[in-house]
Amino acid sequence: MTAVGLMLAPQGDPAEVVGAARRAEELGYDFLACGEHVFFHSPTPNALAAAAGATTRIRLLSALAILPLYPAALAAKMAATLDRVSAGRFDLGIGVGGEFPAEFAACDVPVPRRGRRTDEALDLLTRLFDGERVAFDGHEVTLDPLPVQRPRPPLWIGGRSEAAMRRAGRFGDVWVPYMCSPDQLATELATVDEATAGHGRSGGGGGVFCWAGAGRDGAAARRGAIETLGRVYRQDFTPIADRYVPSRTPGQVVARLREYVDAGARSIVLVPACADDDRAAMVDLVAHEIAPALRSPA
Repeated sequence: MTAVGLMLAPQGDPAEVVGAARRAEELGYDFLACGEHVFFHSPTPNALAAAAGATTRIRLLSALAILPLYPAALAAKMAATLDRVSAGRFDLGIGVGGEFPAEFAACDVPVPRRGRRTDEALDLLTRLFDGERVAFDGHEVTLDPLPVQRPRPPLWIGGRSEAAMRRAGRFGDVWVPYMCSPDQLATELATVDEATAGHGRSGGGGGVFCWAGAGRDGAAARRGAIETLGRVYRQDFTPIADRYVPSRTPGQVVARLREYVDAGARSIVLVPACADDDRAAMVDLVAHEIAPALRSPA
């Protein structure tokens, strides 16, 4: 069955997270995702811990934490704590970032080293989550308390590069690209599965991070999605919206998202691409019409 998750408003106020999380759980979403940039073009809430304390069922996904910005031991501690606070409902989604160099400068991390730092951090994270005693400059430490989930919270690996796909094959449980078409997803998942097998691991499946716009007036929903993405990314999405952004009526959005499911997506992270005033209506619409259709056989 396809899991359908809701992304918290990327530009939302952290103070609004508790209410949004409770509403997502009431509406039956399978998981709630939250962006984790330190700095970006627009606000990012980084408030998944607040959602953990306000809910009891819905799973929680960092989408995506920019891992190279954090010392690996600190990232492990934060993830383990959030997993325990949520009673084992946390999924750790990670990416390398780089599209907003200012946050790397602010954290004193060179952008060109982000890939290597991420791989090194993932290796340390898995060892710490396993309860292994790890040496840092001659000092040995163990993570305590450990995450509830054993051997660790599921790892979602983002990115679209060959290096990211290799990283997903080595460490990941879910491969979750964004701004990709269904045919691209199918091709990339095949590459990830090959890399996973090469490490003697079994594949955990794929996901997709999708901005989407849905409404009774399909043309208006499409225009709203393009305008929203233009504000967030500061570029014109008109030429690529139909390829990467499912939009228009609920039925048309379902049809497009089914193409991702057919390409191998077991999880869909939906990000409402609409004006702030329309977000609540779209969240309800997705929960009542789009998510149930995706969970049911075609």
